Amino acid sequence: MRLKEPRIAPLRDEEMGDEQKALLGERFKGQVFNIFRTLSRAPKAYKRFMLWGGYILSDDNALAPRERELVILRAGFNWRAGYEWAQHERIGLECGLTADEIARIKAGPEAGGWTAEDAALLQATDELTADAFITEATWARLAFLSEKQKMDLVMTVGQYTQVSMMLNTFGVQLDEDLSLDPDLDARG
Repeated sequence: MRLKEPRIAPLRDEEMGDEQKALLGERFKGQVFNIFRTLSRAPKAYKRFMLWGGYILSDDNALAPRERELVILRAGFNWRAGYEWAQHERIGLECGLTADEIARIKAGPEAGGWTAEDAALLQATDELTADAFITEATWARLAFLSEKQKMDLVMTVGQYTQVSMMLNTFGVQLDEDLSLDPDLDARG
């Protein structure tokens, strides 16, 4: 987490207008996460953001869920997005990553124990988050992916780069049921 408190406060239930209630209420019958309470302050942007994010997290994304979560977690870690890491640590476990793998994501593609495919995905994510480009050498290592999967890899990292920027800059705080990874506690 970069900030101790939000710069843009999440909407409380009593602050929500009809438009926000419609956007949040149908999809989120239970707990409404702070990210959605914050982003719904801009309802039109929120609606379009959710369409794109919905694609990235859907079966239309050609990356297998485990691979998708591997790159989302690495992107979130690289961008020091504590909120993103905490949410997707839980999702990653549900999608087939082990607790050991999630811990090793922080060490990156050079950490021992990765398959060649996982290391290539992590390397591609590192290159995208450092230079917005996958080198020829890493692109060649991604030969196990189809063209569509490679496109979805770049789009997934791009989406979660945007999400990380918003979370970090707006100061979205953890939801009550999440714990901050100590490696991502940059609050001063």
